[in-house]
Amino acid sequence: MKKFYPNEVKIACRILFAFAFSMLLLSCANWILENPSFNLRGVSLRPISFTETNLLLDLDVQNPNNYDLTLKSFVYTIYLKNEDIGNGHLEKEILIPSSSTTQIRVPLVVKFKDFNRTLNVIFAGDDLPYKIEGNASVSSAFGSLNFPFSKDGCINLKN
Repeated sequence: MKKFYPNEVKIACRILFAFAFSMLLLSCANWILENPSFNLRGVSLRPISFTETNLLLDLDVQNPNNYDLTLKSFVYTIYLKNEDIGNGHLEKEILIPSSSTTQIRVPLVVKFKDFNRTLNVIFAGDDLPYKIEGNASVSSAFGSLNFPFSKDGCINLKN
């Protein structure tokens, strides 16, 4: 039978306490970390060819927390006038400073045949209902958090 010495027991207790504390801190990240919000500010078209275009979505990402966040991943599906026109992802990490709004631009390659009805609305200048759904992963000093998001609204195309 092995004898334990007081120093070994103290070290083992400290390691166990540090492990338990770090697990508690990570599990509380949902309570500490408020989800950022995403708002569509605008959409611009950049034709690539006669059959497809690059939609550039200008988003405002608002960080309501008192500490910086890093947007690690951002995967999304875009609906215009209730029509799924495609999906995409953010290709690089973005720092979102504390208590601020950061503007980001996310690309979406779309084939014209996939959103025929929507093009009629765009060219007519009517309001265009949109919806963005997806998942985002953010990290901070308090840990990481993955969360689903959904945002809908209407783009005024008359301006």
